[in-house]
Order: sequence, then C-alpha cells, then structure tokens
Amino acid sequence: MELTVVTSYLTVARNGTAEIEVKRSRFLCTVARVTEEADARAVVERLRKEHWDARHHCSAFVLGPAGAVQRSSDDGEPAGTAGAPMLEVLRGREVSDVVAVVTRWFGGVLLGAGGLVRAYGDAVRACLDEVGTLRRSLLAEHELVVSHADAGRLESELRARGVTVLDVAYADRVTLRLGVPADEGVPADGAVSGDRASGGSGGLAALVAELTAGDAVPVQVGNRWTDL
Repeated sequence: MELTVVTSYLTVARNGTAEIEVKRSRFLCTVARVTEEADARAVVERLRKEHWDARHHCSAFVLGPAGAVQRSSDDGEPAGTAGAPMLEVLRGREVSDVVAVVTRWFGGVLLGAGGLVRAYGDAVRACLDEVGTLRRSLLAEHELVVSHADAGRLESELRARGVTVLDVAYADRVTLRLGVPADEGVPADGAVSGDRASGGSGGLAALVAELTAGDAVPVQVGNRWTDL
C-alpha cells in the first residue's frame, strides 16, 4: 500500500481571537499555531485558568502536514454540539498545526443543540477569518559555499530564478542556504528522513553551474518545512 505524501499544507498565519454573541451568550474563540498535542492541550489549560469565570472551554485541533492527529472536546456542552462542529470548520478550511478554543459565558438563554452547533462553528470561522492562513512547503535544503565577491550577485540571481534563500552566513567564504521544492513528500505521519526528497537537486545544480561557470556545487544537507 502506497503512503500518502504531502509537500505543502495550510496553517494559520498568526495567533488571534474573535468574539461573537448569540442571545447574550459570549463565544470567544482563540486560535493558536501548534505542532504537538501537548502544546495544544497547554493552550486549552492556559485559557481555562485565564477565563476561570466561563462555563465552557471547548476545543478542537488538527496537527501534522496531512492532518493525521485530530481531536475535539465538548467540555460539558451536549455531546456533538461544540467540539465536533469546531473540528469540522478546521477541516473545511483545510488548516493544520492549529488549535481552536471557544470559551463560552452563558447568557441565560438556552440555545438548543442546533443553536450551539452554529454558534461554536461561527466563532471558529470568525477567528480564522481574522488571523488568515499561510502555506508551509517542504523544501530540500542545500548549502552553497562561494566567495565574498560572488555572493551578492549569486543571491540576487538565485532569488530571481525562484530559489528560496533561507540564510546567508559570512566567514572566510560565504555559505548560502538554499531551498527548492521537494520532489517527494512526507508520509501521512509527517516524518521526514534525511534520504528522502531529492528536492529538485538536479535543477538547482544546473542553475548554479550556469551562474558560476561550474566553480560551485550545492550540497543537500536535509529537508525543512518552511512558511511561504
């Protein structure tokens, strides 16, 4: 059976909050970018302590390039009326490495199951609209060592040709750390091994040879998920 591979995915552009009110009940959604389940749960606990006077702190999170880890909690609301609709919004927006927590202050009016489903989902939608999204891509990472005299020109030329310059380190010579899209993705569990993803190495090598008359060769040193 062939493993599903992923070379890019969406996540939230920043952490943030948004609040809606439904029949005097306040629903404050907090969205945060996380990569580990422990970190997602820590966000829930932080908000539980920060908003100790609220009745519910319902949550949902999706983790991993392929969204392999998905959890939700109704935190005392009727089963399926809070965490599940929150998780459905995250899935629908196709975002991962994100936790959403909706803190509810009861306003004295019962909303019913349908009202709760709409309110919790709408709170998450409002927050995602507020924070926006960005794309993370798997890049094959290369090092290119060149002279100081050539570094500036090469950096400019490589950027112009669509190569991502991840870092520039100056010493006796200049080391450019470059990223190009990976030819292969990662398994659905999110693991990246050092011998996977040749990452367009041939194309980068040919481009560098063209720009340096064959005097420099990029060396792949690993793989990196990068915000683009």
